[in-house]
Amino acid sequence: MNITITSRKTSVKDPFRERVEKKLSKLDRFFDDTAEAMVTVTNEGERETVEVTVRAGGMFYRSEKTTGDRVDSLEAVVDSLFKQIVKNKTKLEQRLRESAFDPQYDDSAAPAEDYDVVRTKRFPVKPMTVEEAILQMNMLGHSFFMFRDAQIGEICVVYKRKGDSYGLIEPTDEDDED
Repeated sequence: MNITITSRKTSVKDPFRERVEKKLSKLDRFFDDTAEAMVTVTNEGERETVEVTVRAGGMFYRSEKTTGDRVDSLEAVVDSLFKQIVKNKTKLEQRLRESAFDPQYDDSAAPAEDYDVVRTKRFPVKPMTVEEAILQMNMLGHSFFMFRDAQIGEICVVYKRKGDSYGLIEPTDEDDED
């Protein structure tokens, strides 16, 4: 797995880099060699946040934890990612390595979780700017809003983030890099 570590408002020393590589190596058995992990470490006062996003086989796996110690945050993030993958094992088996799941982590005795879609909405997707989409989302009181971006002509999603900021999801070809 290719690992990229980014730091914000802090520096990352070699011992922590080594610990990140060691911890993420636990996830290697689930992915092939093309998997990429982006690790972001942020310091805000007494709080250390570690965010890990793994991109593999067209899928994204993400976890973020904040604690008083970055090592604790890293431990929690890796545990969370591991649990996500094991919990969704039956749905992910086709995208992950066939030998990824050891019998000791086999939870097939537990019934597979079904995703129960209880409502379907259909609505016209009108071209608008990102700002108009955010305004529309806020007026509706929703936490996300799908729209057609007037500039690029693609279906996009705006969403509310923690701290009164907004995010934008744009489609891209699987091979495109940002």
